[in-house]
Amino acid sequence: MKKPVLEINHLRTHFFTDRGVIPAVDDVSFYIYEGEVLGVVGESGCGKSVTSLSVMGLVPNPPGKIVGGEILFRQHSVNETTENLVKVSKKRMRQIRGNQIAMIFQEPMTSLDPLYTIGFQIIEVIKNHEKISKKTARNKAVELLKLVGIPRPEEIVHEYPHQLSGGMRQRVMIAMAMACDPEILIADEPTTALDVTIQAQILELMKKLNREKSMSVMMITHDLGVVAEICNRVVVMYAGKVVEEGDVRTILKSPKHPYTQGLIQSLPKMNQREERLYSIPGNVPKPGEVLQGCHFADRCSMVFNRCVNEDPELYMLNDGHTCRCFLYGQEGDDLNV
Repeated sequence: MKKPVLEINHLRTHFFTDRGVIPAVDDVSFYIYEGEVLGVVGESGCGKSVTSLSVMGLVPNPPGKIVGGEILFRQHSVNETTENLVKVSKKRMRQIRGNQIAMIFQEPMTSLDPLYTIGFQIIEVIKNHEKISKKTARNKAVELLKLVGIPRPEEIVHEYPHQLSGGMRQRVMIAMAMACDPEILIADEPTTALDVTIQAQILELMKKLNREKSMSVMMITHDLGVVAEICNRVVVMYAGKVVEEGDVRTILKSPKHPYTQGLIQSLPKMNQREERLYSIPGNVPKPGEVLQGCHFADRCSMVFNRCVNEDPELYMLNDGHTCRCFLYGQEGDDLNV
Protein backbone atom coordinates (compact mmCIF):
# COMPACT_ATOMS: atom_id res chain seq x y z
CA MET A 1 0.00 0.00 0.00
CA LYS A 2 1.29 3.45 -0.95
CA LYS A 3 2.51 5.47 2.04
CA PRO A 4 2.69 9.26 2.34
CA VAL A 5 6.18 10.81 2.27
CA LEU A 6 4.87 13.59 4.54
CA GLU A 7 1.96 13.27 6.95
CA ILE A 8 0.66 16.13 9.10
CA ASN A 9 -1.61 15.06 11.97
CA HIS A 10 -3.63 17.51 14.11
CA LEU A 11 -1.00 20.25 13.81
CA ARG A 12 -1.51 23.29 16.04
CA THR A 13 0.80 26.32 15.71
CA HIS A 14 0.07 29.26 17.99
CA PHE A 15 1.55 32.74 18.37
CA PHE A 16 1.84 34.14 21.90
CA THR A 17 1.45 37.93 21.71
CA ASP A 18 0.53 40.88 23.92
CA ARG A 19 -3.03 40.52 22.58
CA GLY A 20 -3.21 36.91 23.74
CA VAL A 21 -2.78 33.52 22.06
CA ILE A 22 -3.36 33.49 18.28
CA PRO A 23 -4.06 29.98 16.85
CA ALA A 24 -2.71 30.48 13.30
CA VAL A 25 -2.91 26.74 12.52
CA ASP A 26 -5.70 24.95 14.37
CA ASP A 27 -5.86 21.14 14.13
CA VAL A 28 -4.65 20.72 10.53
CA SER A 29 -4.19 17.24 9.04
CA PHE A 30 -3.21 16.20 5.49
CA TYR A 31 -0.60 14.10 3.66
CA ILE A 32 1.52 14.06 0.49
CA TYR A 33 2.41 10.93 -1.47
CA GLU A 34 5.75 10.35 -3.21
CA GLY A 35 5.81 12.06 -6.62
CA GLU A 36 2.51 13.88 -5.98
CA VAL A 37 1.72 17.58 -6.38
CA LEU A 38 -0.57 18.73 -3.56
CA GLY A 39 -2.22 22.15 -3.71
CA VAL A 40 -2.93 24.04 -0.46
CA VAL A 41 -5.48 26.77 -1.22
CA GLY A 42 -7.08 29.58 0.73
CA GLU A 43 -7.29 33.35 1.25
CA SER A 44 -4.51 35.33 2.91
CA GLY A 45 -4.44 34.67 6.65
CA CYS A 46 -5.88 31.15 6.46
CA GLY A 47 -2.70 29.47 7.79
CA LYS A 48 -1.15 28.13 4.56
CA SER A 49 2.29 29.70 4.99
CA VAL A 50 2.44 29.04 8.75
CA THR A 51 1.74 25.36 8.02
CA SER A 52 4.67 25.25 5.58
CA LEU A 53 6.96 27.08 8.02
CA SER A 54 5.97 24.54 10.70
CA VAL A 55 7.07 21.71 8.39
CA MET A 56 10.40 23.45 7.77
CA GLY A 57 10.98 24.23 11.45
CA LEU A 58 11.08 27.96 10.64
CA VAL A 59 8.23 29.31 12.79
CA PRO A 60 9.78 32.34 14.58
CA ASN A 61 10.08 31.49 18.29
CA PRO A 62 9.19 33.68 20.11
CA PRO A 63 6.34 34.42 19.49
CA GLY A 64 5.37 31.29 17.50
CA LYS A 65 5.38 27.70 18.69
CA ILE A 66 4.04 24.30 17.59
CA VAL A 67 1.85 23.36 20.56
CA GLY A 68 0.36 20.09 19.32
CA GLY A 69 0.26 17.44 16.62
CA GLU A 70 2.96 15.69 14.61
CA ILE A 71 4.71 16.07 11.26
CA LEU A 72 5.84 12.63 10.06
CA PHE A 73 8.53 12.52 7.36
CA ARG A 74 9.17 9.14 5.73
CA GLN A 75 12.54 8.96 3.99
CA HIS A 76 12.03 6.40 1.23
CA SER A 77 15.73 6.53 0.35
CA VAL A 78 16.79 5.43 3.86
CA ASN A 79 14.90 2.19 4.50
CA GLU A 80 11.65 4.11 5.02
CA THR A 81 12.77 5.71 8.28
CA THR A 82 9.99 7.82 9.83
CA GLU A 83 10.79 10.94 11.88
CA ASN A 84 8.49 13.32 13.71
CA LEU A 85 9.81 16.74 12.69
CA VAL A 86 8.13 18.38 15.68
CA LYS A 87 10.43 16.46 18.03
CA VAL A 88 13.76 16.25 16.16
CA SER A 89 16.73 18.29 17.40
CA LYS A 90 17.68 21.63 15.81
CA LYS A 91 20.83 20.03 14.42
CA ARG A 92 18.85 17.24 12.76
CA MET A 93 16.33 19.74 11.39
CA ARG A 94 19.17 21.72 9.77
CA GLN A 95 20.30 18.49 8.07
CA ILE A 96 16.80 17.82 6.71
CA ARG A 97 16.01 21.42 5.74
CA GLY A 98 17.29 22.18 2.25
CA ASN A 99 18.60 18.65 1.82
CA GLN A 100 15.52 16.38 1.96
CA ILE A 101 12.79 19.02 2.32
CA ALA A 102 13.37 22.29 0.46
CA MET A 103 11.28 25.44 0.15
CA ILE A 104 10.79 28.18 -2.41
CA PHE A 105 9.74 31.36 -0.66
CA GLN A 106 7.14 33.82 -1.90
CA GLU A 107 9.38 36.79 -2.76
CA PRO A 108 12.78 35.92 -4.26
CA MET A 109 14.19 39.44 -3.88
CA THR A 110 13.90 39.21 -0.08
CA SER A 111 15.13 35.59 0.01
CA LEU A 112 18.31 36.18 -2.00
CA ASP A 113 21.13 38.13 -0.31
CA PRO A 114 21.81 41.29 -2.39
CA LEU A 115 25.47 41.38 -1.25
CA TYR A 116 26.49 38.05 -2.77
CA THR A 117 26.52 36.67 -6.30
CA ILE A 118 24.02 34.07 -7.46
CA GLY A 119 26.80 31.49 -7.77
CA PHE A 120 28.09 32.10 -4.24
CA GLN A 121 24.62 31.59 -2.75
CA ILE A 122 23.94 28.33 -4.63
CA ILE A 123 27.44 27.02 -3.81
CA GLU A 124 26.85 27.82 -0.13
CA VAL A 125 23.70 25.68 -0.11
CA ILE A 126 25.50 22.77 -1.81
CA LYS A 127 28.56 22.88 0.49
CA ASN A 128 26.34 23.02 3.60
CA HIS A 129 25.00 19.56 2.78
CA GLU A 130 27.67 17.89 0.64
CA LYS A 131 31.39 17.37 1.24
CA ILE A 132 32.69 18.45 -2.17
CA SER A 133 35.28 20.94 -3.42
CA LYS A 134 34.37 24.51 -4.29
CA LYS A 135 35.12 23.85 -7.99
CA THR A 136 32.80 20.83 -8.07
CA ALA A 137 30.11 22.85 -6.26
CA ARG A 138 30.50 25.68 -8.79
CA ASN A 139 30.11 23.26 -11.71
CA LYS A 140 26.99 21.85 -10.04
CA ALA A 141 25.63 25.39 -9.59
CA VAL A 142 26.02 26.01 -13.33
CA GLU A 143 24.25 22.70 -14.09
CA LEU A 144 21.39 23.63 -11.75
CA LEU A 145 20.93 26.98 -13.51
CA LYS A 146 20.83 25.10 -16.84
CA LEU A 147 18.27 22.68 -15.36
CA VAL A 148 15.87 25.51 -14.52
CA GLY A 149 16.22 27.08 -17.96
CA ILE A 150 18.42 30.09 -17.21
CA PRO A 151 20.40 31.24 -20.28
CA ARG A 152 24.14 32.00 -20.01
CA PRO A 153 24.51 30.12 -16.68
CA GLU A 154 28.33 30.48 -16.70
CA GLU A 155 27.88 34.27 -16.65
CA ILE A 156 24.81 34.40 -14.37
CA VAL A 157 26.74 32.74 -11.52
CA HIS A 158 28.84 35.92 -11.30
CA GLU A 159 25.87 38.30 -11.25
CA TYR A 160 23.94 39.76 -8.31
CA PRO A 161 20.18 39.35 -7.62
CA HIS A 162 19.34 42.95 -8.63
CA GLN A 163 20.76 42.29 -12.10
CA LEU A 164 18.10 39.62 -12.82
CA SER A 165 14.41 39.90 -13.65
CA GLY A 166 11.71 38.60 -11.27
CA GLY A 167 11.24 35.43 -13.30
CA MET A 168 14.99 34.77 -13.40
CA ARG A 169 15.28 35.28 -9.62
CA GLN A 170 12.45 32.81 -9.07
CA ARG A 171 14.28 30.27 -11.26
CA VAL A 172 17.40 30.83 -9.15
CA MET A 173 15.34 30.10 -6.02
CA ILE A 174 14.11 26.86 -7.61
CA ALA A 175 17.70 25.95 -8.54
CA MET A 176 18.79 26.51 -4.91
CA ALA A 177 15.88 24.40 -3.67
CA MET A 178 16.83 21.60 -6.10
CA ALA A 179 20.55 21.72 -5.16
CA CYS A 180 20.45 18.57 -3.01
CA ASP A 181 17.70 16.65 -4.86
CA PRO A 182 15.08 16.98 -2.09
CA GLU A 183 12.31 14.43 -1.68
CA ILE A 184 9.79 17.20 -0.97
CA LEU A 185 9.63 20.71 -2.43
CA ILE A 186 7.40 23.28 -0.71
CA ALA A 187 6.52 26.19 -3.00
CA ASP A 188 4.95 29.17 -1.22
CA GLU A 189 3.08 31.10 -3.95
CA PRO A 190 6.03 30.84 -6.38
CA THR A 191 4.23 32.74 -9.17
CA THR A 192 3.04 35.75 -7.13
CA ALA A 193 4.03 39.13 -8.65
CA LEU A 194 5.15 37.52 -11.93
CA ASP A 195 3.48 38.32 -15.24
CA VAL A 196 1.24 35.67 -16.83
CA THR A 197 3.82 34.44 -19.38
CA ILE A 198 6.51 33.97 -16.71
CA GLN A 199 3.96 32.29 -14.41
CA ALA A 200 3.24 29.71 -17.11
CA GLN A 201 6.98 29.08 -17.60
CA ILE A 202 7.58 28.60 -13.83
CA LEU A 203 4.62 26.19 -13.53
CA GLU A 204 5.82 24.24 -16.57
CA LEU A 205 9.29 24.04 -15.02
CA MET A 206 7.89 22.72 -11.74
CA LYS A 207 5.80 20.10 -13.58
CA LYS A 208 8.93 19.03 -15.48
CA LEU A 209 11.00 18.69 -12.28
CA ASN A 210 8.18 16.78 -10.56
CA ARG A 211 7.89 14.40 -13.53
CA GLU A 212 11.61 13.82 -14.08
CA LYS A 213 12.73 13.68 -10.42
CA SER A 214 9.59 11.97 -8.92
CA MET A 215 9.71 14.75 -6.37
CA SER A 216 6.71 15.50 -4.12
CA VAL A 217 5.53 19.12 -4.32
CA MET A 218 3.43 21.05 -1.83
CA MET A 219 2.10 24.03 -3.82
CA ILE A 220 0.77 26.84 -1.61
CA THR A 221 -1.41 29.24 -3.57
CA HIS A 222 -4.61 31.30 -3.60
CA ASP A 223 -4.97 30.80 -7.36
CA LEU A 224 -7.29 27.97 -8.40
CA GLY A 225 -5.97 28.30 -11.95
CA VAL A 226 -2.54 27.22 -10.69
CA VAL A 227 -4.17 24.30 -8.87
CA ALA A 228 -5.97 23.15 -12.02
CA GLU A 229 -2.75 23.41 -14.02
CA ILE A 230 -0.29 21.51 -11.83
CA CYS A 231 -1.88 19.70 -8.84
CA ASN A 232 -3.12 16.12 -8.35
CA ARG A 233 -4.98 16.76 -5.08
CA VAL A 234 -6.03 19.89 -3.25
CA VAL A 235 -6.49 20.91 0.40
CA VAL A 236 -8.71 23.96 1.00
CA MET A 237 -7.94 25.90 4.19
CA TYR A 238 -9.99 28.54 5.96
CA ALA A 239 -9.21 30.36 9.22
CA GLY A 240 -6.50 27.90 10.28
CA LYS A 241 -8.47 24.72 9.47
CA VAL A 242 -8.79 22.30 6.54
CA VAL A 243 -12.38 22.64 5.25
CA GLU A 244 -12.21 20.35 2.19
CA GLU A 245 -9.81 17.88 0.61
CA GLY A 246 -9.93 15.73 -2.50
CA ASP A 247 -8.53 15.19 -5.98
CA VAL A 248 -8.44 18.28 -8.19
CA ARG A 249 -11.09 17.15 -10.69
CA THR A 250 -13.59 16.37 -7.90
CA ILE A 251 -12.99 19.64 -6.03
CA LEU A 252 -13.21 21.83 -9.15
CA LYS A 253 -16.18 20.01 -10.72
CA SER A 254 -18.17 19.23 -7.59
CA PRO A 255 -17.09 21.34 -4.58
CA LYS A 256 -19.04 20.56 -1.41
CA HIS A 257 -18.03 23.10 1.22
CA PRO A 258 -19.79 26.50 0.84
CA TYR A 259 -16.39 28.24 1.05
CA THR A 260 -14.91 26.15 -1.80
CA GLN A 261 -18.07 26.75 -3.83
CA GLY A 262 -17.66 30.50 -3.25
CA LEU A 263 -14.01 30.44 -4.35
CA ILE A 264 -14.88 28.66 -7.60
CA GLN A 265 -17.93 30.84 -8.22
CA SER A 266 -15.74 33.95 -7.94
CA LEU A 267 -13.54 32.87 -10.88
CA PRO A 268 -14.16 34.76 -14.17
CA LYS A 269 -15.80 32.61 -16.89
CA MET A 270 -14.56 32.83 -20.46
CA ASN A 271 -17.99 32.24 -22.03
CA GLN A 272 -19.93 34.71 -19.86
CA ARG A 273 -19.88 38.51 -19.68
CA GLU A 274 -20.66 39.89 -16.26
CA GLU A 275 -20.53 43.45 -15.01
CA ARG A 276 -19.30 42.34 -11.63
CA LEU A 277 -17.57 39.15 -10.44
CA TYR A 278 -19.05 37.22 -7.54
CA SER A 279 -17.31 37.65 -4.18
CA ILE A 280 -17.87 35.88 -0.85
CA PRO A 281 -19.47 38.41 1.54
CA GLY A 282 -17.55 39.47 4.65
CA ASN A 283 -13.92 38.92 5.56
CA VAL A 284 -11.76 36.09 6.87
CA PRO A 285 -11.88 36.21 10.70
CA LYS A 286 -8.65 36.95 12.51
CA PRO A 287 -7.04 33.87 14.11
CA GLY A 288 -8.68 33.25 17.48
CA GLU A 289 -11.59 35.59 16.75
CA VAL A 290 -14.16 32.77 16.36
CA LEU A 291 -14.53 31.10 19.76
CA GLN A 292 -17.61 28.99 19.04
CA GLY A 293 -19.20 27.29 16.06
CA CYS A 294 -18.08 26.93 12.44
CA HIS A 295 -15.43 29.47 11.43
CA PHE A 296 -17.24 30.14 8.14
CA ALA A 297 -20.73 30.55 9.68
CA ASP A 298 -20.94 34.36 9.48
CA ARG A 299 -20.16 34.32 5.72
CA CYS A 300 -22.15 31.21 4.75
CA SER A 301 -25.43 31.40 2.80
CA MET A 302 -26.51 27.96 4.08
CA VAL A 303 -25.88 28.54 7.81
CA PHE A 304 -28.30 27.08 10.37
CA ASN A 305 -28.46 27.01 14.20
CA ARG A 306 -26.00 24.16 14.75
CA CYS A 307 -23.31 25.97 12.72
CA VAL A 308 -23.31 28.87 15.18
CA ASN A 309 -23.01 26.66 18.27
CA GLU A 310 -20.79 23.73 17.19
CA ASP A 311 -17.60 23.33 15.17
CA PRO A 312 -18.04 20.61 12.50
CA GLU A 313 -15.57 17.77 12.02
CA LEU A 314 -14.16 16.62 8.68
CA TYR A 315 -16.74 14.24 7.19
CA MET A 316 -15.63 11.54 4.72
CA LEU A 317 -17.77 11.74 1.56
CA ASN A 318 -16.26 9.25 -0.88
CA ASP A 319 -12.89 8.12 -2.26
CA GLY A 320 -10.72 10.44 -0.16
CA HIS A 321 -13.03 13.46 -0.52
CA THR A 322 -13.59 15.11 2.89
CA CYS A 323 -15.58 18.19 3.89
CA ARG A 324 -15.88 20.12 7.19
CA CYS A 325 -19.58 20.96 7.06
CA PHE A 326 -22.69 19.80 8.95
CA LEU A 327 -24.50 19.51 5.60
CA TYR A 328 -22.53 16.31 5.03
CA GLY A 329 -22.89 14.76 8.48
CA GLN A 330 -25.77 12.48 9.44
CA GLU A 331 -28.22 15.33 9.04
CA GLY A 332 -26.99 15.79 5.46
CA ASP A 333 -29.27 12.98 4.30
CA ASP A 334 -32.24 14.82 5.72
CA LEU A 335 -31.25 17.99 3.90
CA ASN A 336 -30.88 16.19 0.53
CA VAL A 337 -27.41 17.56 -0.26
